[in-house]
Amino acid sequence: MARLHIYLAALWWGSLCAVGFMVVPMLFMHLETPAMAGQMAAKLFTAQSWLSLVCGLLLLLVAKRLSVDDSHTPSPWVIAGMLCALLLEVAVKPHIVARDNLVVWHNLGTALYLLQCLCAGKTLWSVCPTPSRLAVAASPSSDD
Repeated sequence: MARLHIYLAALWWGSLCAVGFMVVPMLFMHLETPAMAGQMAAKLFTAQSWLSLVCGLLLLLVAKRLSVDDSHTPSPWVIAGMLCALLLEVAVKPHIVARDNLVVWHNLGTALYLLQCLCAGKTLWSVCPTPSRLAVAASPSSDD
């Protein structure tokens, strides 16, 4: 349980980077039409949004359990990232799928996705131990 927050933050940030910066661009490069790639990208982004919300919720629950010190409380970044994921899923995605003013909604979706990625990255950065905490954790009196 002591390292669960690190795994959750890494899963959140890593999945955002993999889907948004590798998988979706490859869809547009390798599928026959942009429409096919767009349909598949929409499904992947929906799955990513739900994964983000689940990881965020679990991070908040784990942070509550580990609230002995302030080093394990990434709550503002987690909440901001979850809000970005929720806005993407319920407010922006329907407009993109309907091709309603596509440039504006796609740019807003991209900005929210990048902001979510930054929030997840900051969360991962804040839950990873610093060298001084690593030294304390590696001491013989540690009971991990």
